[in-house]
Amino acid sequence: MSKKVELLVIDPQDDFCNPDGALFVPGADADMSRAATMIKRIMPKIDDIHVTLDSHHSFDVAHPMYWKDTNGNHPNPFTIIAASDVENGVWTPTVPSLYKRSLEYVKALEANQRYPLCIWPPHCLIGSKGHAVVPELFEVLSEWETTQTAMVDYVTKGSNVYTEHYSAVVADVPDPSDPGTQINTKLINTLVQADMIIALGEAGSHCLANTLTDIANNFGDDSYISKIVLITDATSPVPGFEHLQDGFIKDMTARGMKTALTTDILK
Repeated sequence: MSKKVELLVIDPQDDFCNPDGALFVPGADADMSRAATMIKRIMPKIDDIHVTLDSHHSFDVAHPMYWKDTNGNHPNPFTIIAASDVENGVWTPTVPSLYKRSLEYVKALEANQRYPLCIWPPHCLIGSKGHAVVPELFEVLSEWETTQTAMVDYVTKGSNVYTEHYSAVVADVPDPSDPGTQINTKLINTLVQADMIIALGEAGSHCLANTLTDIANNFGDDSYISKIVLITDATSPVPGFEHLQDGFIKDMTARGMKTALTTDILK
């Protein structure tokens, strides 16, 4: 009996994987090239492909235009905003009516200890070139759809402007009024039925790390974590956050996750 193989590709988008992208992750272009070659090689063995897409608006809690200082200046990319900064007026929402909500959000981030609020360059804007899957990978995904008479499952995340959504499973601070920020039970239920989950994508320090950790935490049975195989030569960290990728791999392999290279998987 053949194995049921699910492929999970995290945020293989132009803004992350193209050197000209708004938030290029160094090495991501080569990651996606290796991933495309791998998919082409194992194409008939893949039962389903899930591709997550970071999907943002310009006005977003983690983009510069959401915040301003006392002089009306927006924060530079990579500025970290703490709850104390909001309370002390160092940074305040551009829209004054959002003050209470924004302060509660930053406090919630600090409480869950996942990440502080980091202001990113506007990226993966819905409808923009940067939102699209990099061409080399998209070509192979389209070939898989055609040859296997199947459909890639595109999973969008991040369009709620009031919360970050690194993980494709759940937002960093779920919005009770928005089901799209709650746990993606459909994805979890699909993956739990797999014999093997091949995972890759960007960035290993953020969206991939959070997605796989949340998948593992929501399987309901830690023995299922051994189904996950991280393709280590098809993911890279955001510069300056390498320790987060290293820590994620160390923690998840200790829980049972396997690792492999694009050239070795399903040989």
